[in-house]
Amino acid sequence: MPASDTRMESDSMGPMQVPGWALWGAQTQRAVENFPISGYRFDRRFIRAIGLIKLAAAEVNHALGLLDEKRLGWISAAAREVIDGKLDDHFVLDVFQTGSGTSTNMNANEVIANRAIQLAGGKVGSRDPVHPNDHVNMGQSSNDVIPTAIHVAAAEALQVDLSPALRELAATLGGKADRFRDVIKIGRTHLQDATPIRLGQEIGGWAAQARLSADRAARAVAALRELPIGGTAVGTGINTHPEFGRRVAVKLSEWTGITFDEAGDHFEAQSAKDGVCEASGLIRTIAVALTKIANDVRWLACGPRCGFAEISIPATQPGSSIMPGKVNPVMSEMLVQVCAQVIGNDTAVTLGGRDSVFQLNVMMPLIARNLLESIRLLTAGVRTFTTRCAAGIEANADRCARMIEQSLAMCTSLAPAIGYDQAAAIAKEAFATGRTVREVALAKKVCPPEKLNALLDPAGMTSPSGGG
Repeated sequence: MPASDTRMESDSMGPMQVPGWALWGAQTQRAVENFPISGYRFDRRFIRAIGLIKLAAAEVNHALGLLDEKRLGWISAAAREVIDGKLDDHFVLDVFQTGSGTSTNMNANEVIANRAIQLAGGKVGSRDPVHPNDHVNMGQSSNDVIPTAIHVAAAEALQVDLSPALRELAATLGGKADRFRDVIKIGRTHLQDATPIRLGQEIGGWAAQARLSADRAARAVAALRELPIGGTAVGTGINTHPEFGRRVAVKLSEWTGITFDEAGDHFEAQSAKDGVCEASGLIRTIAVALTKIANDVRWLACGPRCGFAEISIPATQPGSSIMPGKVNPVMSEMLVQVCAQVIGNDTAVTLGGRDSVFQLNVMMPLIARNLLESIRLLTAGVRTFTTRCAAGIEANADRCARMIEQSLAMCTSLAPAIGYDQAAAIAKEAFATGRTVREVALAKKVCPPEKLNALLDPAGMTSPSGGG
């Protein structure tokens, strides 16, 4: 960097040249140069969460008589700009850095301190009248700030973004289930024909998966409610007020609408990442459920003439560069890919959580990145799938009816009346001759035609009572 475009700052290791326009300081610049790894930056919700924590810390420290009114005002104003995303260009560090996230905590401390100095009319980089460690980081350590930011960011993303998206999908599919209740189709187990079901029942199963997925997202929020803040370096709470952690949790609860509590045991909260791993596991389960839904949709819509084609889905784009008129189930394919990424992210979070040694986990940036990416991808994937695919599902009722009549599984309803062995023989003969079960059974006169038609009524096979 040309000297005219830089300023000189220093940290405990000595002087560093920092870009003149930047609000970060020497420690951040050192990390910029140490970690040119991936180009991945922390999620917007993560930066927002750090801003919330710094704002809460300043207000609590002031209430405890540890931070004066003027510094509170400057730090609060700067922290609110971080919360609102106005200073995102100054959060420049790679995700792959020190395992505690100390570099990013100091990035936040330096940006907030320098912006506060600007607001106070001082010289950026002077550490006067606001110091990044003594004032912005008062009562905190990277070791409790970063895991707290993970919890707050993920909980907000789950509650504000993913849960509503899943409930919208559940409602959309539930509406389709009601609409297609009277469409009877063939069921399938082991990829083979099974007894008839209602299309509404099948889609209702998807709706239930989406609804239960939203419930799992809520349970993931619950897994993140205990916050490590207040434990400082190793869990003892050294250099902070005994009330600090509890009061910060109260403020974060007020601002996010999520009930957060100070950790019941700070040694567990800082030395392990079990709560985050639990939340990630629930998110992985959501991805598994969504994979089932997306795959069923694309299979039932396969065709349009030589596949199942029991449902139609919206055509959103041309499907081939060589086959004119081909249209593919791209929304299902998109969602399946998203879910595969989320399942992979959960593996990374699990491995990250496993690397907790003694009083600290040292994979927290990795955990933060993968957990928040999973929530963000699922939210976007579900919303897009809902509006561009699920909302446009239509039933091909005639196709469904024709396939039922051809099914050998129709003989299942004959077994209670004529016995399993005779019903199996009818199925085998129907398969060998290319006739339907109804045609073979009529020819064999296994029961009166009226009774046979009642037994082979597809609607009567879709409920335990046998009623239509």
